[in-house]
Amino acid sequence: MCIAEKPSVAKEIANILGATTRRNGYLEGNGYCVTWTFGHLCSLQEPNEYTEKWKQWNLSVLPMIPSKFRIKLIDDEGIKKQFAIIEELVSKAEMVINCGDAGQEGELIQRWVLTKAKCNVPVKRLWISSLTEEAIREGFDKLMESKDFDTLYAAGSARAIGDWLLGMNATRAYTLKYGNGKNVLSIGRVQTPTLALVVERQKNIENFKPETYWEIRTDYRGGLFSYTRGRFNTKAEAEALLEKIQTQELEILIERKKAMESPPKLFDLTLLQVECNRKYAFTADNTLKIIQSLYEKKLTTYPRVDTNFLPNDQYAKVPGILKGLKPYENLVQPILTGGKIKKSSKVFNDKKITDHHAIIPTGVFSYDMSPDEKRVYDLVARRFIAAFYPDCEIANTTVMAKIGEEEFKATGKQIIDPAWRVVFGVNTDKQNDENVLPVYEKGEHGPHTPEILEKETQPPKYYTEADLLRAMETAGKQVEDEELRDLMKENGIGRPSTRAGIIETLQKRHYIRKDKKRLLATPTGIELIDTIQNDLLKSAELTGQWEKKLRMIEDGKYEINGFMEELKVMVNEIVHRVKYASAKTITVVPEEEEKKKTTEKKKRTASTATPAPVLICPKCGQGSVVKGKTAW
Repeated sequence: MCIAEKPSVAKEIANILGATTRRNGYLEGNGYCVTWTFGHLCSLQEPNEYTEKWKQWNLSVLPMIPSKFRIKLIDDEGIKKQFAIIEELVSKAEMVINCGDAGQEGELIQRWVLTKAKCNVPVKRLWISSLTEEAIREGFDKLMESKDFDTLYAAGSARAIGDWLLGMNATRAYTLKYGNGKNVLSIGRVQTPTLALVVERQKNIENFKPETYWEIRTDYRGGLFSYTRGRFNTKAEAEALLEKIQTQELEILIERKKAMESPPKLFDLTLLQVECNRKYAFTADNTLKIIQSLYEKKLTTYPRVDTNFLPNDQYAKVPGILKGLKPYENLVQPILTGGKIKKSSKVFNDKKITDHHAIIPTGVFSYDMSPDEKRVYDLVARRFIAAFYPDCEIANTTVMAKIGEEEFKATGKQIIDPAWRVVFGVNTDKQNDENVLPVYEKGEHGPHTPEILEKETQPPKYYTEADLLRAMETAGKQVEDEELRDLMKENGIGRPSTRAGIIETLQKRHYIRKDKKRLLATPTGIELIDTIQNDLLKSAELTGQWEKKLRMIEDGKYEINGFMEELKVMVNEIVHRVKYASAKTITVVPEEEEKKKTTEKKKRTASTATPAPVLICPKCGQGSVVKGKTAW
């Protein structure tokens, strides 16, 4: 018996195995029965199913820590009906093949179902990264032992139990203490620190007080040189330096260049969600649904991944995949006819592979895509093609100079040969210049034109969904360097497949809301974070360390029993603090009411604001200039 995670996946597997006879809840033929779940059929039991005393929400009975966790069938008629079919097939099977999605969540879903169905026959594991016929056949030729994935299941179980322990206990504790008997205050292992990130950023913006500062720069032969020691806090300091240097000549010290730029990394799920949000304003959840649909249509590989690399054995399949990208023939042809295909360690690296490799096209193509699916597919396909183009040749120039004893620096960039950039539509007939500098010779010197610039410090920006996904990936740390960000992934909060759902949950519970592309914390969300004094609950960094331990369990480097003991201690501490804290009430404000209040506040502000001056058209002297338009 084969058991897949969705009916559509079961159908693909059944066609290849020759199980073509349709039965009630499964397909049969050629010695196989192929059935399916609908995602989760089972869950952990509710508190009242362990003991009657946990049925009522009561602070005195907390914490709730079952001596042994049990699973149950989800109370749904369709689920019960399908499970009965699975249970009967398991009882008749000589062997079971777990064909669930090849990841932690997929392993957990299928193991719980097979446990509930009392499976006691040998179990094999199908582990594939795409649903093409070639991949499925190859997977069945190399079926793996179920026990090889015991640590993956252990990590999934620890995650589910940890979320139950923390969510059930903290939610009840905070609701009973601060909810005034009316409002449920939802607390979650990943949800709460994610909310804390948004609240902290928002407070930084609201409390920000701009400060004036001064900078000195000087023009030497068309190149702008900035003072290397940075800004001045007083204008007098800046004027003193200006007076000191304006009569002295500028001397060129040294010029440094970085000549090559690699293609962008292949997509993992988070990077794809970030790019889709940035380019098309798609939500993370929407992007996940689209790429999941492309996977089920066999057009792209498994989407719920956290790596940007491919295994070395994938290199041999590259020509076939490229040939299958029919709409991109003009971009693919130079790779296929240009001799040996490029193989870079920035693309192929076995040590960087986790459950799966990066998201790439499968080489199977179909025009059966929605407009949004076409957009996402195009991003994935172009990233893959660009990976096999030469590095882009650029002149990233830094020129160091001195005026007397003071150092100055000028930077500029010029694209010399776009190379992989043509895949993304760079115009090769026109150079893309960015502050292009003249050619300087070491030791040359001459007069220059210095000036003082008065500036103001700027507040941080509100999170967009793309920014928040990045922050979750790096446990709230601001990391621009790609390699460093990649190293920090194991300390990120949530998994690539769950982060979109966390953001959606925070919106549904009215803890955050969207204002165009910005994510704003609601008064309820702010008040909840202010009330939580325990850093264990709201620190992205501490939650990231928890995620790291779950990954270590998956890798067989950390014992689940030790993790469970840490959890119990943590839950005890959280409940104890809440029980003996001073009480206050948090009121949940419905989203509609909050929007109304915000609109009224804007109207009041607008009515008292000074009217903007009307700009008369400089061409005809009549009418007024419309802000944002480039033509009169």
